[in-house]
Amino acid sequence: MEQKDIATPVRTKMLLDKYGFSFKKSLGQNFLVDTNVINNIITASGITEQSGVIEIGPGMGSLTEQLAKRAKKVLAFEIDQRLIPILEDSLSPYNNVTVINEDILKADVKAAIDEHLTDCQEILVVANLPYYITTPILMGLLEQQLPISSYVVMMQKEVGERLSAVPSTKSYGSLSIAVQYYTTVEKVMVVPKGVFMPPPNVDSLVVKLTALNEPAVAVNDEQLFFKLTRGAFVQRRKTILNNYMSLFQNSKEHKEDIISWLERSGIAPSRRGESLTLQEFSELSNNFDKFSNLSI
Repeated sequence: MEQKDIATPVRTKMLLDKYGFSFKKSLGQNFLVDTNVINNIITASGITEQSGVIEIGPGMGSLTEQLAKRAKKVLAFEIDQRLIPILEDSLSPYNNVTVINEDILKADVKAAIDEHLTDCQEILVVANLPYYITTPILMGLLEQQLPISSYVVMMQKEVGERLSAVPSTKSYGSLSIAVQYYTTVEKVMVVPKGVFMPPPNVDSLVVKLTALNEPAVAVNDEQLFFKLTRGAFVQRRKTILNNYMSLFQNSKEHKEDIISWLERSGIAPSRRGESLTLQEFSELSNNFDKFSNLSI
C-alpha cells in the first residue's frame, strides 16, 4: 500500500505521535498539511528535473517530499535537531535530498551550494519561511548575491504585502525597496491559516521573487543607499527632512546642507519617505558625496 503524502493531517499526526514531537513556539513551527497548496507553490516555482532547490525549515518534510519528486536535488536547512531523525524517516525514499542541521542565518550557504548543487542547471529557493525571521532570512540571502535565480516563499501575509508594495501605500517601506532593488516581486496566492498544524494566528502569502541580472537602480555605494532608505522610514509620519535630521551627525549645524542635498536630488524636504521611489533614493545616494559636510 502506497504511503500517504506527508502533507496530510493523518500522516503528519502519525509522525508527530510516532516521535512524540511537540511544537516549539520559539521556532515558529507551523507544518503545512495541504497538498493543493504545496502543488501550487511548486507550479509557481517552475522546478524542472535539472533544478537544485534550497528549502529552509522543512519541518517534517511535507514540501520537501514534493520537491524531491520533481527536482534534481534538494538541499534543506533545518535548525531543530529533534526533526532530523523524523526527516531521515519521512524522506527515506528519496536519495536526492540533503538535510543540513544548521541555522540558515549562520550557515555558509555559498559553500553548501558549491558542495551539493553545482551539477544543477539553476538554483531556486522554495520554502515556507519561519515567520519570526522571514526578513533576516530573505535579506541575508539576497545581500550575499548567491547564484539563486528565484525564490518562491511563503510568509506572514502582512510581510508579503510589504515586499510588493508601491510608494505612497501603507505597506511600502525600506523592506519593499531592498527586495525590489534585487528582484521583481509577484504575489502567487493567499494561504489560509487553517491548512497548517498547528494553525498560526494569521493568514499567509506566497510570493515569487525573480532575481534581476543587475540591481533595479544604479547606486555608487549600496551600503549608503540602504542606510538612507532605512533612515527615511524611522518615523513614517515625519517628513524626510526631519527623519534625516535624526540620522545625520551634527545635523542642526548642517540643516541647510541637508536641504540643499535633498533639493539637488529633486526631493522636496517636506515629502515623506514613503512617497519616494527606488530611483529617487538612488539619486539621493549618488548625490551624497557632493556634500562633504554631511555624515551618518
